[in-house]
Amino acid sequence: MPANPNELKKREAAARAAIKKAFDTADDESGVALFISHHLEEIDADYWKQHFSTETPEPQRILDSLVLQSHWGGDDEIETFDFTLPEDVTNYLISVSFDEDGDVSGITMES
Repeated sequence: MPANPNELKKREAAARAAIKKAFDTADDESGVALFISHHLEEIDADYWKQHFSTETPEPQRILDSLVLQSHWGGDDEIETFDFTLPEDVTNYLISVSFDEDGDVSGITMES
């Protein structure tokens, strides 16, 4: 059964908000801070310059640029949302999982 478009939008917004909140949390166990720091170190400065007009963008700008790569899981395909950087520059993802009530239950960095 395909996912309800309104529920997809709602969960994508909730996932994006949870990613930003996780980054702002000092003891980020979700992998969001690791995702940002890893990519700032590993991705060529030209990529950052092209997309952000600077070689070292602020983490919040990077989080704002995340692209929803996929959503999957269960019959309605809305249990997990995967985000990544624009233009397939990395194979790493920030995965946001939802529980049966539609609340964010976890955020991890995946490859």
